[in-house]
Amino acid sequence: MPSYAFLNNEFIPLSEAKINIMTHCLHYGTAVFEGIRGNWNNEQKQIYIFRPREHFQRLYQGCRVMNISLPYTLNELCRITVELVSRCGFEEDLYIRPLAYKSSESLGVRLHNLEDDFLMLVIPWGPYLDVDMARCAVASWRRPEDNTIPPQVKITGLYVNNALAKTEAVLNGFDEAIMLAPDGYVSEGTGENIFLVVDGTLVTPTSYSSILMGITRNTVIQLARDELGIETVERPVDRSELYLADECFLTGTAAHLTPVAEIDRRKIGDGEIGRITSQLQEIYSRVIRGNHPKYLDWCLPVYRQEATA
Repeated sequence: MPSYAFLNNEFIPLSEAKINIMTHCLHYGTAVFEGIRGNWNNEQKQIYIFRPREHFQRLYQGCRVMNISLPYTLNELCRITVELVSRCGFEEDLYIRPLAYKSSESLGVRLHNLEDDFLMLVIPWGPYLDVDMARCAVASWRRPEDNTIPPQVKITGLYVNNALAKTEAVLNGFDEAIMLAPDGYVSEGTGENIFLVVDGTLVTPTSYSSILMGITRNTVIQLARDELGIETVERPVDRSELYLADECFLTGTAAHLTPVAEIDRRKIGDGEIGRITSQLQEIYSRVIRGNHPKYLDWCLPVYRQEATA
């Protein structure tokens, strides 16, 4: 089934969506993106877009950092997303990629005196880490400081750092890399935040450990507290704590909640999915597919349901 894109303020087939090779963001990474999940509920024959407003709010923050003017309101972005996904007609899990970018066909390192534009595309996409449990390695590549490239917004140019770490890990036989902050504390995966379970409590790196303040991260913290009565401690995490944790898992829009079996060839716990990780994974799966009534306000349905209209 062909996909569609939103480009130049119109919906067009993805195969026809093109930009000029002189486009500024192509050469200098001067763009901000988001990754948003559409999760298919087979029983309801519905796709639920998960927390789109929070994703677009973070996109706005990135645009402020990058001096990009976004010409749509939050409500307009949500409406565009629903229409775009609806036009595609997919009946499977999918991935939505909005991109606000410097669109001038001009070379030269700068953010000023350039035109801005916005696009969005949709593709079918299953699990990002297509494994039941991930095998990870601590990367030799470290995350940048905030005064180098701000890590709390999704600037396209920043992700060269993540790509270097990811490829290093995969070529060394692992599924994912865990990156350290400039001060040597644990930061995050290349596309995920990281959580440890230590003595029944969740532990995750703090905001000043060069992490992206993930929306899935925020979701898991709330679900752990409200559904399991488990608090999350946000603090600096030593590398050695990775090896000593009772459980470990990664969270991200693309990766959902992925358990970690080992890090640097050391088993985490007994190398199997832990009790708390399993409980959170099950709750999270129900929430994102619209099967948990308490959290339906996080889920934006796409297809009209004539029978219940």
